[in-house]
Amino acid sequence: MFDDLRDLYQEVILDHGRKPRNFRRLENGTHHARGDNPLCGDKMELWLALDEDGTIADAAFQGRGCAISMASASLMTETVKGKSPALARALGEQFRELAMTGTCPHCQAALEEEMERLTPLSGVHEFPSRVKCATLAWHTLNNALDNQGKEASSE
Repeated sequence: MFDDLRDLYQEVILDHGRKPRNFRRLENGTHHARGDNPLCGDKMELWLALDEDGTIADAAFQGRGCAISMASASLMTETVKGKSPALARALGEQFRELAMTGTCPHCQAALEEEMERLTPLSGVHEFPSRVKCATLAWHTLNNALDNQGKEASSE
């Protein structure tokens, strides 16, 4: 059973890595940031479009990197749509815990469904250098929400 689950998770990562969702420039974006992982060369640019009530109406990214960073950005853009910035940040914090430890004992029950979608990336905790690949999109999200427009780093 464990091998089947690992195979499923690997397939999800490969699918999102090869065919990332929301991989495009967002022309009507209200927030923008660039992210860079200097250790491995992953780079991305993230756009968000917040609607009038402050909800993330759309999210898109472009960039290049390993399958893990592209899959993480793809899953992140899908997951944060329809969320408030505060909820997106909370999700990012929980995802970082999942990526670093493989579990999320402090995860909010309200975000259980979203965290389940991100679980395929939990295996990166076994490879500390890959945690930075998985969390780059989330660091970039925080910078975009801060509307700083400066480069994010996964260091």
